[in-house]
Amino acid sequence: MFDQSFIAKAISRSAESPVDRRRFFRTAGLTGLGVSSAALLATAGPASAAPMDMEGPSDSAILNFALNLEYLEAEFYLRAIDGQGLSSDMIGGTGTPGGVTGGHAVPFKTKKIEQYAREIAADEKAHVALLRTALGSSAVSRPAIDIGASFTAAAVAAGLIKEGEPFDVYESEENFLLGAFIFEDVGVTAYKGAAPLITNKTFLDAAAGLLAVEAYHAGIIRTTLSGLDLIAPTIAISDLRDKVDGPEDIDQPIVLNDVANLVPTDANGLVFSRTPGQVLNIVYLNPEPVRSGGFFPNGVNGELNGSGNLAAAPAGAMPSGAPDTGIEGSTTGQPDMGLIGLGGGVALAAGAALAVQHKMGNKTTADNTPAASE
Repeated sequence: MFDQSFIAKAISRSAESPVDRRRFFRTAGLTGLGVSSAALLATAGPASAAPMDMEGPSDSAILNFALNLEYLEAEFYLRAIDGQGLSSDMIGGTGTPGGVTGGHAVPFKTKKIEQYAREIAADEKAHVALLRTALGSSAVSRPAIDIGASFTAAAVAAGLIKEGEPFDVYESEENFLLGAFIFEDVGVTAYKGAAPLITNKTFLDAAAGLLAVEAYHAGIIRTTLSGLDLIAPTIAISDLRDKVDGPEDIDQPIVLNDVANLVPTDANGLVFSRTPGQVLNIVYLNPEPVRSGGFFPNGVNGELNGSGNLAAAPAGAMPSGAPDTGIEGSTTGQPDMGLIGLGGGVALAAGAALAVQHKMGNKTTADNTPAASE
């Protein structure tokens, strides 16, 4: 089932400590195969000898990148349900741990939407647990997360509200669904882009399962938004994602060319991919190559922490602007919007608004109340 070269490579690229290597042997079912673990480990060498190289990021780096995104989604959904996020035993690990700003229970009025939110929240919490278990001692801690002011910044940049107006994503189920629309589509394309980089078949199987679940989530959110006729805001959000993740026009709203577009695919009917750098451009709310901002004010933890074409940081390196590193970050208590926040936001908001008017003939403004902080 497994040849020696595959096992050696998988151990070298996927394990970060002797404990993780033993976990890999158990997961792969190698007991009794007559394989000399000592010889294999000697061949593979410590994982620190196989960091980011010509073959691309290690499986551990990829899974930790995914874990950062799952932390964000879990906190977003769990707080919408009952105002409480992840428990203290699910947030520790390597890297600088951070708190969560914003988030409170959503006053759901529609039973089905509340049920959707509860199911997705449970899934995202389970994803965090799964990745932390798979990574073991290599799992990164939860980074600082902003799910308050960052949504306001995103809404301004998308043209949903004016500069100076607040946007509480938790104020109504409609606002909540628009916030979920930002994350779910990005999560699907992130897993699609990461899958070809994973070499350990066990981890690849898990990633495929995660991709499928995120796709189900995205489908639920897109269909629900369509049923509520919240078309114009999704076009504005889609245009914003396209503007910050690079020059290509790949993002798709829930209506395209006046036709329902509940499943965003390419010409072959396949979900498109985003690189980790493109994903971070979106969650950092910045079209420039940076290592922090937006929903992650101090950056994500792990090697894959730079947006755009920034090279991966060395193993164990702290993201730019992380506390107690002596590195001056760009965060000053508000989301780092890069060029968007330095005047580009006006043009971007205007462009998004024009796009909405052009495609839909009207513009929907979301309800506004001050975002909560904790």
